[in-house]
Amino acid sequence: QVQVVESGGGLVQAGGSLRLSCAASCRASCIYAIAWFRHTPGKDREFVAASSWSGGSTYYADSVKGRFTISRDNAKNTVYLQMSSLKPEDTAVYYCAVRTSSCSGYECRIGGRYGYWGQGTQVTVSS
Repeated sequence: QVQVVESGGGLVQAGGSLRLSCAASCRASCIYAIAWFRHTPGKDREFVAASSWSGGSTYYADSVKGRFTISRDNAKNTVYLQMSSLKPEDTAVYYCAVRTSSCSGYECRIGGRYGYWGQGTQVTVSS
């Protein structure tokens, strides 16, 4: 089993910054990628960013590229999402997800391929 715990959400003004944290754990070396997705009621779940453990690659949705940065601490199996220049349209529940199989490129962007999910953390950006 994999445990995934997110934190760091909150309320910020447009243009502000937040850093989300995702700590994952498992009994074996089971983590191949950790990604962030977000969901707003009435909209489909949206890929935000991902970090691949094996290849060291990062991936970003076009909507957040240049504003969000994903980083990781391999020893702690922890991923951070630094969000800056936040916009009201970034308002969503942000979910951290863990893949236990390898991925590359577009495969790392597909939520259905991530088997373990955190509880979500609310990010609200006011105008």
